[in-house]
Formats: sequence, structure tokens, C-alpha cells
Amino acid sequence: MPPLSLHLALAAAVLVLAPPLALSHLCSAPPGGPCPPFPSSSPPPYPFSASPGCGHPSFQIRCASPHSLLSINGLPFSLLRYDPNSSSLTLSPRPAPPPDGNCSSSSSPPPTTTTPSSRPSAIPSRAISLSGSPFRVSDSSCSRLSVLRPCSPPNLPNCSRCPWECKLIKSPVRLLSDCGSNAHRLSSEQGCQADVLGFLDNVLNFGIEVEFDLAQDSYFASCRACRADGGVCGFNFDDPGKQFVCFGAQSRFSPPWIRRGDPNRVAVLLLALTCALLLFSVIVAIFRSRRLEASSSSEEDPTVVFLRRHRSASLLPPVFTYDELEESTDRFDPRRKIGDGGFGSVFLGRLRDGRTVAVKHLHKHHNAAAAAARAFSTKLFCNEILILSSIDHPNLVKLHGYCSDPRGLLLVYDYVPNGTLADHLHGCKSSHKKGSLTWPVRLDMALQIATAIEYLHFSVTPPIVHRDITSSNIFVEKDMRIKVGDFGLSRLLVFDRTGNPSSTTGSEYIWTGPQGTPGYLDPDYHRSFRLTDKSDVYSFGVVLLELVSGMKAVDQERAKAEVALADLVVSRIQTGMLHQVVDPAMAVGGGGEGEAAAMEEGVSAVAELAFRCVAADKDDRPDAREVAEELRRIRGRARAGAPV
Repeated sequence: MPPLSLHLALAAAVLVLAPPLALSHLCSAPPGGPCPPFPSSSPPPYPFSASPGCGHPSFQIRCASPHSLLSINGLPFSLLRYDPNSSSLTLSPRPAPPPDGNCSSSSSPPPTTTTPSSRPSAIPSRAISLSGSPFRVSDSSCSRLSVLRPCSPPNLPNCSRCPWECKLIKSPVRLLSDCGSNAHRLSSEQGCQADVLGFLDNVLNFGIEVEFDLAQDSYFASCRACRADGGVCGFNFDDPGKQFVCFGAQSRFSPPWIRRGDPNRVAVLLLALTCALLLFSVIVAIFRSRRLEASSSSEEDPTVVFLRRHRSASLLPPVFTYDELEESTDRFDPRRKIGDGGFGSVFLGRLRDGRTVAVKHLHKHHNAAAAAARAFSTKLFCNEILILSSIDHPNLVKLHGYCSDPRGLLLVYDYVPNGTLADHLHGCKSSHKKGSLTWPVRLDMALQIATAIEYLHFSVTPPIVHRDITSSNIFVEKDMRIKVGDFGLSRLLVFDRTGNPSSTTGSEYIWTGPQGTPGYLDPDYHRSFRLTDKSDVYSFGVVLLELVSGMKAVDQERAKAEVALADLVVSRIQTGMLHQVVDPAMAVGGGGEGEAAAMEEGVSAVAELAFRCVAADKDDRPDAREVAEELRRIRGRARAGAPV
């Protein structure tokens, strides 16, 4: 009988010369049962895994129906949705056991906000904390809770018996401890809630969006190199540090069964190394070529790789170097800054070929949330490139190129020299330019914006929802023509017709966390998480009200019930007092009585159209095609001098 060392040598040779069949098969095997949201015919994709030691240690799931389970810091979550093209998940805490005694804030739950009492509550018995994990709560989820407030005075249970519930009712954002002070308190479009706990339960059942950073997590970088070597990504589940392991690769990593295996592992390693060297002499040419390919791919910018994966290189705009754009803006000289938004600063640049352009430099972040903020900026960056490279319309900004560099993410646009519509209505240009914003000019602007939105909704496949139509994102040319810009938050309306719960065949909407600008954000979308093309129509309705009134969409100096412009003007229209909010600057340089009467009729018609656009229920709003057609009719009547 051959000695044990010979058996070990043969075993080692098999391990080195062929892929480790046992663990490779384990990691590559289908789950054997339902594992939503992944198909049961194939294993969950990296970083997810249902097998110990495979995938990423923070993405270990337990397959179950109707939702698979993911544990973060000891708290179980249902995995509701996962988009393989993004770095975000939608999770819902598992139903918590009922608390001792009655801890509800109301004796009779409102039927519109709470779920049936037969269903366990999704509210956990402690704050949801993602610290120490690679996840962070998305800004949209934090913002959603930061504006939630109880109606005054709050209806509290017995706080000595139910202290956690009392804290949540008084400050709902406590539920997500990672939001903290970073949760910006926006003007509350949600309004107060009589049953805060019931509303929170609804929100959690819809799911909270969490994000993770592909660029900063070492597991993802190691996995790319592992796959380049033909390996399967996993980790040593016996090691407290859960160190990354590449199963079946030709080099770089040692399989875990060798590190924690037989006491004769030294002999196994020596014999395995000998076999590897013999094998290397035969396949050196192939191995070297693969290494070169892997090296070149790993050095390529992951953002550029992502863009090319989703759009043909011939359709993408040109790529600029960081040095070239830095030179064009005099090293981003503050004196060249022409705009500053929530996600980046815009600088005036002059390219080497003489073109004058606007260069947006996405903000750098140096705080504790820098990694997550960089991931969000990268998401906006890629989204804007993919959207703008697929559209072409005279009233939409044109993207001339981009730069993805470790020193910053840069976008190069048309330079529109006359500021934004917000500047002309409320800002630095309003004092001496409002006289140029006559009613015919405002009506032309409204029609141009409407035709741009109509193009996005009806002439592009799949349709595009801008999600941030505001007067600050509408740029004015010297001849007072306009261009709509800032597509960082835009989304494609792609509907899954295979029965996926994230879509529907009866209503054209997609599930996504509400994002946009306070005062312009569709309240129906904010309340239901359902994004439709009518969300852009609501935002455009607010812009129409700005054109008619000259007032800001949100103004904290106005009375509480009139902070939002939509609330202010709608109440005036309903009481027949529209004239109280019409911008008097439109009368500057006016003509005779006939012209004044025609303008008054046109203003009333546009205000009525805006009233329909900002209807609380999306089904009561016209679509963008109807809006554009109505504005064409109003402008045609005004030019012909006929009654509107």
C-alpha cells in the first residue's frame, strides 16, 4: 500500500493541475430552490452567495420565499430589490415580535397609512445601524424620514412602558441611526402624520435603499484580479478576519483547505509547488498573455469600463484629460466659477481648440461619509453621460466630453452665457433683466421647456424622466432661448414585463427612492415611491407658476401655508384672486389696453394649465404632449390677437 505522503502528493497534484472541483462546484451550484430576487437556475451573482465561504462575507444570504434574507450587524433584512447595474439594494427589516402591551400611538389606526393588524410590524426594536458594515443608508431614505413629523400634539403611548416607540414618534429619523445630522431637514411636503408608527411601518415594508462602495471595498478589487486569473471569489469563513480567498486561481491565493487542512500540509505545499512549476513550463505563454490582459484591464478606470459596458464606445462623447481641463479653467480658478450646485461647481473653460465650454467639477468629500458620497457622485456622473449621449434636441444641453480621473470627475457642456431662469426671475439678473422677461418671452420659454420634456417622454426609447426640472436647471441663451440641463438624477422608464414586483403592466411607473428639489418634487412620487413621467409634469407646473408670478418655488419668508409656491398660487386660483400673485414686472414696457387684455387672458390660461399640472393625484395631470399642445394653442392665439 503506498505511503500516506504519496497519497498526499497525488492529491496535491490534482489540486494544482485542475480547479478545486469541490469548492468551485459549491460556489457555482444553483441554490436548488427559490432565491428571490435571483433566478433559481443559477447561483446568486458576486458579491452575493448562499454558500458558506463563497462571495463576500457581508453579502451572505439565506434563500427563502418570498424574499431572501440578508443579515447586517445581527439584524435580519428581506432583500426586496437589487439592480445589478448599480451599487444599491432595497431592504426591509424582518417583522419584529409584538411589544409588551399596546405601544401604538393611536387606538384606531388610520386606514390610509397602516397595514392590517394581522401582519407583524416591520419596525425593529432598536435603531437600524449599518456602522462597521460596507453599507450606508441612501440620502433619499434619510431625507424621507427627516421630513416626517407627528401632528401636534403627538399622540403618545405609555412612554414608561414603550420608550422606543415614543422616541420614534417624536423623532422618526432616529430609526436610521446612520442618518444622524447628515439628514437635511427639507420643507415638509409630506405633512404631519397622525400615526407615525403606522407610516414608518409602511415605509419599511416598501423598503429602505442602502448603498455600498465598489471602489473602496478591498473585496471587490481582489475579486476582479481573482476572476482575471480564472478563479472563484470567496473568503476564509474559519478566519475571524474573513480574509479574501480566490478559489481555483493559478496564483496569488492559497485554497483554504491547504491552510487549515492535514498536519502534513507542509509536504502538500512543497509537492503542490513542484507540480505547479512543471505545469508552468508547459503553459507559460498562455499564462503570460492572460496575466498581461488581466493587468491591463485592472489598470483601466472602472468608471470607463462601466460606461463602455452600457454604451458602445462610438456613441460615448470624447474623453478629455484632467490636465487639459485643469489648464482650460486656470486650475479651477474661483474667479472662473459660474455656478455652484448641490453636486458640483461649474467653471468657465476655454479648450485648446478655442471652444468656450462649461466644466462641471463634481464635489470632493473629505468627511466620514466620503466613500459613500464619492460613490453617489460617480453614479450621477455615469448616469448623466449615458443619458446625454443618447439624446439630441435644441432645447437640451449638449455634452461635449468627460474626464474620469482619481483627482476628480469632470463633465464638459455647452457654455450658456446668460445664466439660469432662476437668475432672471429671482437672482442676480432679476433687478436689471426682469424688464426683458415680457409675457411673450415667458410664454416662448414655457413652450420650449415643454417641447424638451415632450421629447424626453415620447421621442426617446426608453423614455427618460428628468426628475429635477427646476428654474435653476434651465439655462438662458443671449437671445432668451433656453436649454434644459443637469441630468444627474434622470432615470430611464424601463418596465419589466416578466412579472417582476418592481414594475407593473397596468401602470407605467418604476419603484425608486424619491429624489429631486424641494418645492418641485411630485408629492405623489414622494408618498408612493412610484416614479412616472407625470412627476416631470408636476415639476414643470411649478416652473410655470414661477413664470407667471416671478416668485420662488420655496420661500421660508412667506406664511407657513404658503412656503411652497404651488400651495400659494393654487389657493389664489381657487378663490379667483390670481391677479394678486401675477408678476408686475411683466407690465414693464407694455402696450395699450388691447395688449394688456390679451396678456391677462394668456396669463390666466397658463395659470390654469399650471393648476392642472400640479394636481396632487398624478392621474389628474396632463402628459407632456398635452401640455406642449396647449401652450402652442395659447401662444398661437396670443400672436393672432384672438381670445385665448
